[in-house]
Amino acid sequence: MSPRVGLDTRTLVLAAAELADEQGMGEVTLASLAAKLGVRSPSLYNHVNGLAGLRTLLAVHGLEQLHTAMTKASEGIAGDAAVHAMGQAYVNFARQHPGLYETTLQAPDQGNTALEEAGEQILSFILHVLSGYGLGEEGELHAVRGLRSILHGFAALENKGGFGLPLDLGISLSRLIDTFIAGISCMKTV
Repeated sequence: MSPRVGLDTRTLVLAAAELADEQGMGEVTLASLAAKLGVRSPSLYNHVNGLAGLRTLLAVHGLEQLHTAMTKASEGIAGDAAVHAMGQAYVNFARQHPGLYETTLQAPDQGNTALEEAGEQILSFILHVLSGYGLGEEGELHAVRGLRSILHGFAALENKGGFGLPLDLGISLSRLIDTFIAGISCMKTV
């Protein structure tokens, strides 16, 4: 096999993200990625620091893509409408990119600045959306945790086929977000 012309880190990450979405993160290995790209595994080390390095790059890419989806969805709106748009975008991202979404769930290792920055970008955006509710700094952080838990739980259950009843999932998600918004005052700090 001759090296593929134009092979770079971005190409590797995009190919790995595609593998993750098609087959699951467990199937993303350097060998499977090399096979997908038509190269030998050792040539990947010119661009990534082993499997752990590849997974970190995937997590950063996933967080960046998730951030983009949420910001685009809620652009130009605020308050309840922005929370709904952001929440829908979050779940839609998990639907469309189940493997890549999985990479976004890990807490960054201390000192992994790229992963910390990508996570911080999402946190800052969600805090901005929630800032209009007057929760205070600590209350906003509790609200972020609550909203993330709700959205992740919904996305995870849906991705695993956990919703078997013949009800519209969009309506269920919308009502769940409404319930979060109705109870958001509980997050307020004194």
